[in-house]
Amino acid sequence: MKATLAVHLAAAAALLIGLGASAMAQGTPELKPGDTAPNWKLSASDGKTYSLADFKGKQAVVVAWFPKAFTEGCTIECKSLAENGHLLEKYDVTYFMASVDPLEDNTKFGAEYQADYPILSDPNKETAKAYGVLSERGLANRWTFYIGKDGKILAVDKAVKPATSAEDMAAKLGELGVAPRSSVQD
Repeated sequence: MKATLAVHLAAAAALLIGLGASAMAQGTPELKPGDTAPNWKLSASDGKTYSLADFKGKQAVVVAWFPKAFTEGCTIECKSLAENGHLLEKYDVTYFMASVDPLEDNTKFGAEYQADYPILSDPNKETAKAYGVLSERGLANRWTFYIGKDGKILAVDKAVKPATSAEDMAAKLGELGVAPRSSVQD
């Protein structure tokens, strides 16, 4: 029995190593704190186009990737941010949700759940690939990236809890030492 378990564990480990090697072979990056965040220019649910470069030297940025609009977990996360965005507004940060859904879907999604923040659309999946969030199903993983004013990644959260997304983001911003909004000079 123990030998069978050991064989299964070894096979599982080999599979995971193979999947990791496959991802590396495809050029999927493993972004980590200290890395320069890949730039992006994406259309958003508020009708504007945003670029990470627009915030460099000015403000921290949080990008909360999610798999698909109108699905259960994504709806819960969207509502958390809409209802508790005031917690994030205490910090000198601009925050977005982002997915590989078409802009029309994200616009309807944001309107349905009264999102008072932009939802970015990456239908060609280039930015999702650059951030390493694109899953084998072709959807974004639910990962949140915290990017400093200098354009460097401060943290990556791969264990996002949709129901407490806003509270967790605010706590992480405080932990990372992101400046409070009140200390920002005009």
